[in-house]
Amino acid sequence: MLKIKKILIIVILPLIAGCVSVLPSSTEEIIHYYQAESKKPYDDILAELEIAIAEHNFRITGHSRVGKVIRGRGTKDFPEYDTVQFCNLTHAKTLLQLSPHAVSYMPCNVVIYQFKGKTIIKTHLLPVNTENKKLNNFSKKINNKLRQIVDFAAEE
Repeated sequence: MLKIKKILIIVILPLIAGCVSVLPSSTEEIIHYYQAESKKPYDDILAELEIAIAEHNFRITGHSRVGKVIRGRGTKDFPEYDTVQFCNLTHAKTLLQLSPHAVSYMPCNVVIYQFKGKTIIKTHLLPVNTENKKLNNFSKKINNKLRQIVDFAAEE
């Protein structure tokens, strides 16, 4: 019985090691953000953000009004905090074909919040310094769109 267990271990360990070697390595990653500030009324920024998203051929997939919900639960004078998620399925398909691991960047997301008398509009950018040149080039195009969306919403 002990001999069979040893044989199984000898046979199974290389198989397990082979499976583990095809998994992506666990590395830390720096996420870059782009942000703009505005003193426009908060609701105007949200409205213009929605217009900019649509003009760049994205669809809003979610909108969390975090500040509003917290105020609704009894915390008076809680500032505004919103997250708006959006996606373009054609871009999503391309991104995932270039790198299945890029799913962690989806959907696109913009946060809007009040801080020290200003409204901050902020988005995370896709990585542009990977070993995959096609992914880097595609990410540069999407990052340009994300910057334009943020800038449009912030524009006075």
